[in-house]
Amino acid sequence: MTSYKQLEVQFEEPNPKKWCVPLKEDVFVKFMNKGNFITHKALCEGSLFSPLLFGKFFDPSDAFPLWEFDSDVLLSNAKSSNNNQYKVDWIQTETDYVLKAEIPGVGKGIICVSVEDGKVLEVSAQLRLKVETGTKDWRAGNWWEHGCVRRIELPENADWKKTEALMSNGDHKFLEVKIPKIPPNICDVP
Repeated sequence: MTSYKQLEVQFEEPNPKKWCVPLKEDVFVKFMNKGNFITHKALCEGSLFSPLLFGKFFDPSDAFPLWEFDSDVLLSNAKSSNNNQYKVDWIQTETDYVLKAEIPGVGKGIICVSVEDGKVLEVSAQLRLKVETGTKDWRAGNWWEHGCVRRIELPENADWKKTEALMSNGDHKFLEVKIPKIPPNICDVP
């Protein structure tokens, strides 16, 4: 049986220096061609952090409206062409938004789950603990050289202050993030 530990969810104000350098497709291809094993695992197709998660290139530092799409539909072409190696899923229940993902290649890397300005869920992993760029924050500049990220727009009815995140303790890292929905106001119902 896999055990899980609670991750602290950070609540942040927008930071214009964070994720300010977009990851372009040609830069990603060059980077992956010279990247190391850990980088390849963390950013591989099928990973939550992969720019190719949705079947075509999409910068994971740009917020994506994930819950507007059904995972089976959005990932259907990619799953069928890659023998179902995708380890990402998201669902919407009557009470919650739930994101589940295997986090490959992280190992001893630092996983961070945060909500920015109540509007964007951010899952990031710092893979290289020593940043040599002279900056104190690895998320500024060429962030993909030091870690990875997936930014997801939160729906308007997300009760983001109650976001919970769990990470498995085993060799295979699994992340589960749950964001409760704000219950509809009974007075609003006709």
